[in-house]
Amino acid sequence: MCPSLYIWEMASADLKHLIERVQHWPQTAREEFLAVADQIESELHGGDYVASPEELEIIDAATAAVDRGEIASDAEVAAAFAIFSPK
Repeated sequence: MCPSLYIWEMASADLKHLIERVQHWPQTAREEFLAVADQIESELHGGDYVASPEELEIIDAATAAVDRGEIASDAEVAAAFAIFSPK
């Protein structure tokens, strides 16, 4: 058997097993799984990113905070980068 065909069949079986397990997840987890899969498919086909309602709410809240002048100081930004940057 061709190695790439073997890998494809193995990946296909893994995907089928994952789908079977997903069917037993809580509803919210299944919805999130579907949203992620839809986003990946959209990106593979060159589609535009579509923000979820929750993401749009977060963006709106962040924009309103910036409009009110609620921005991080240079020291706060430096501290965040110190924590979250790879070492």
